[in-house]
Amino acid sequence: MSTPPSTTSLQVESIVFPPSLKPPGATTDLLLAGAGVRGMEIKGQFVKFTGIGVYLEENAIPLLAVKWKGKTVDELTDSVEFYRDIVTGPFDKLTQVTMILPLTGKAYSEKVSEMTVGVWKSHGTYTDADEATIDKFLEVFKDENFSPGSSILFTTSAVGSLTISFSKDGTIPETANAVLENAKLGQAVIESVIGKHGVSPAAKQSLASRLSDLMNQLDEKATATNEV
Repeated sequence: MSTPPSTTSLQVESIVFPPSLKPPGATTDLLLAGAGVRGMEIKGQFVKFTGIGVYLEENAIPLLAVKWKGKTVDELTDSVEFYRDIVTGPFDKLTQVTMILPLTGKAYSEKVSEMTVGVWKSHGTYTDADEATIDKFLEVFKDENFSPGSSILFTTSAVGSLTISFSKDGTIPETANAVLENAKLGQAVIESVIGKHGVSPAAKQSLASRLSDLMNQLDEKATATNEV
């Protein structure tokens, strides 16, 4: 039995993302692949809104290593295809969005929906089924309010569903608030963070650095096993 890759916690402002966790909708523990702040320049000042952590199923590491092992952190950071392989890979993923400033569910879901629908329409892939899913997505959030320290957890399963969970006290919830059966939406949520126009360059940089290390660990552990 192979030794799983090891990872450490990360702190973004006052938010600590643990090294691994199992959210609702995941089939196994997920590893912390990276985390960073999301903010915006407002009147000459960078205002931080959320901290975002991205977790991946353990089998993502060897799958990504086939193509990306040996690349430098800068090469990974600059590669749109690298992040696309994370978004579309056949493994569970978690996007944890934790509030630094308060936010209403209505404002958050409308912004995500607007971005997602815009991308789908530009690709000519927006369907009636997608429209119905977006309506359900907005419904899940409409009465929610998120104070600093509370989180939204999006689990994108390898089979295509998107599980949405809310945590108001910093703990990982045992049950989900909603499950939407739409693979495109599941991918769109994580792509909105780490894709070509992702909202958190800091999280993208963190992923490139940590995944580079995790892929290199595979070689080190294989060498150590062969030497035993």
